[in-house]
Amino acid sequence: MRPTSRTERLINSYLDHLAVERGLSEHTVAGYRRDLARYAAYLDDQGITEPRDIESSTLTGYAVSLAEGVPDRYPALAQSSAARALAAVRGLHRFAAEEGVTEQNPAAQLKPPRPARRLPKALPLDAVQTLLAAPGTETPLALRDTALLELLYGTGGRISEVVGLDVDELSGLLSEPDEVGGLRVIGKGNKERFVPLGRYAKKAVTDYLVRGRPDLARRGRGTPGLLLNARGGRLSRQGAWLIMQQTAERADLKIDISPHTLRHSFATHLLDGGADVRVVQELLGHASVTTTQIYTLVTVDHLREVYLTAHPRAR
Repeated sequence: MRPTSRTERLINSYLDHLAVERGLSEHTVAGYRRDLARYAAYLDDQGITEPRDIESSTLTGYAVSLAEGVPDRYPALAQSSAARALAAVRGLHRFAAEEGVTEQNPAAQLKPPRPARRLPKALPLDAVQTLLAAPGTETPLALRDTALLELLYGTGGRISEVVGLDVDELSGLLSEPDEVGGLRVIGKGNKERFVPLGRYAKKAVTDYLVRGRPDLARRGRGTPGLLLNARGGRLSRQGAWLIMQQTAERADLKIDISPHTLRHSFATHLLDGGADVRVVQELLGHASVTTTQIYTLVTVDHLREVYLTAHPRAR
């Protein structure tokens, strides 16, 4: 049997430290063990058995091996998995330096690969319309579900902002039924913004306030919340997520959907319709326009698709 190297003993000590001193779960420690086993195998391939012989260039080579894989041994990892594996290595070397096993921490400047920027998922307009029509208006809960969905798509609000709305914040909604309304929304960092409320969303909320909410409110102990659950309390974010899942299933939409999906769709459809990115930034409550500009990548794809389909000399 091959004797255990000092690097392997260091890894075992670090795993004990994670389990005993830091109290990490068995599942989490098992993940660290898998990641560090791959690191130990890489070091062994490089002929490195002593922690003090590990240099920053060694770690750079390891990072490359994670991204490219090792033929016949290890597959290449996705960026998120490689980032996790490198985080385990950084923790190991920080532990080694703190324990005096090594004089320096060769991983001090090691940075994980930046994950690829994921484009937000937006629904096609016809899918949004199918989803919004699915709850119906026959019962108080159906009226509430329709109001919830219309608010999410009509304002682009975060789910926490929409379920956090109070009735008093819509007090003027009924007095001007034909006017475009608006909501005062408190977003991240307690920042306030004004969001217009279109005709469809306004009608859905008005119908709910008149024919749906009074019945639900009688079941509870009194809450200022606009959107109520079946017991008369304020609807939670988890409750809103479940409503969306059930509504998507009822509408026979074979796609993953969450409350944030309608926020993404709101932004994408506005930009597709010609809205200025800074206006969309203000409507979404983004602190920086850079955050909003990710949606322009979606619309560029849309423009390319339209061009290839419509232009007589595109292909």
